[in-house]
Amino acid sequence: MKGDAAVLVVDDDSAVAASLVLLLRQAGYRPASAATPEEALARLAAAPADLVLTDMNFARGTTGEEGLAFLAALRERHPGLPVVLMTAWGSIELAVRGMRGGAADFVTKPWSAERLLSTVATALALSGVGPARDADVPSRDELDASAPAFAPLAGRDPKLVRLLALAARVAPTDASVLVTGESGTGKELLAEAIHRASPRRAKPFVKVNLGGVPTTLFESEMFGHVKGAFTDARQDRAGRFAAADGGSIFLDEVGELEPAAQVKLLRVLQDRTFEVLGTSATRSVDVRVVSATNRDLGEAVARGAFREDLLYRLNLITLRLPPLRERPDDVPFLAARFLAELSRRHGRPLALAADAGEWLAGRPWPGNVRQLKHLVERSVLLTGKETLGAADFAFVAGMDEGARREVPAAARTLEELEREAIVRGLARHGGNLSRAAEELGLSRGALYRRLEKYGITP
Repeated sequence: MKGDAAVLVVDDDSAVAASLVLLLRQAGYRPASAATPEEALARLAAAPADLVLTDMNFARGTTGEEGLAFLAALRERHPGLPVVLMTAWGSIELAVRGMRGGAADFVTKPWSAERLLSTVATALALSGVGPARDADVPSRDELDASAPAFAPLAGRDPKLVRLLALAARVAPTDASVLVTGESGTGKELLAEAIHRASPRRAKPFVKVNLGGVPTTLFESEMFGHVKGAFTDARQDRAGRFAAADGGSIFLDEVGELEPAAQVKLLRVLQDRTFEVLGTSATRSVDVRVVSATNRDLGEAVARGAFREDLLYRLNLITLRLPPLRERPDDVPFLAARFLAELSRRHGRPLALAADAGEWLAGRPWPGNVRQLKHLVERSVLLTGKETLGAADFAFVAGMDEGARREVPAAARTLEELEREAIVRGLARHGGNLSRAAEELGLSRGALYRRLEKYGITP
């Protein structure tokens, strides 16, 4: 889109505006500039632009109120026009207010040319991306033909296909993506698919489970360290961001980050720079960020447990994977697919009986796709049958539930006992995670990790 994309730069500092116009022209855009919001609105009325890149402060003050008022006027007069804000690092709170007001993204001053151009390109690419009308949603077969990277996320439910179609449209951009959904819905699979469908597919895809990284080791794990940086640092070690350079980094359980780690993550996501632990040299990194959580980060922001500026940096696009109970028609389809995989693996024919689909579709599946796959595999192993019916699945499901209730504690594994204690604790406190964690002697983060591990949905 560069060749015909018009970008309007709005800044009262003529030197800054001239520098930005030159940078954008060299990158292949058609830039113009305006010194004030009033001049910018007049220019837009005369000659529409594809994107506005605007400062937040103008000659009359430094509070940013003029910039916010200008943004509001743009949203009213040109609702589809993407707006990228420019603000100083110390004024990120102002940028967050702008994001709430409808800005597409923000960059901090002083900017790097590469980062600014990437932000502009991404905002332009996403300007036509949004909730699709039903008429625009492809069939599952059409989606698999045009975006084969998403084939592992099986299912034909319209909600799922609509979500995957949006993911396919977002994948070629550098937009940060936040994948939300319950445990077992396939968040990691979706993140991998986005990477495989992107121009970064030949570069690394680095997975990081942030719920398993202690705060004390966060910098070393994410940014690396040099020998002698701390007591056990016996040799240099590259961090996860360096390993992902040129590719994508998947930040799983991002909602588990402690506040101190959130600040450090925000800095690297904002500037794409970091310092290796034990050095003072700043290093640049080129990564696409996909993160995932089964928590409500909006609620965590409201409680003060998660930074709002970090949330905006993570979720230029949010993709919510629907739980299995919201797409019951997919359950028999998925069960048949799992049986086909097991049939190839075991070298014998396996199939669903006519009554199995209805029984499976009627289950709540709190563990989602992961739980369904587990039941299908256990049913094949325990029944020894080639055609599995509703009674077979009910028998194995009943065995699993009965075993948890009836097997004496001395004959059960530590994991089984721990899982049962968590389920009972959640039940006693009506699903309140904080109270259940307190009773169990766990931190909230530790409880979340065990919910993910055991496929428990509160």
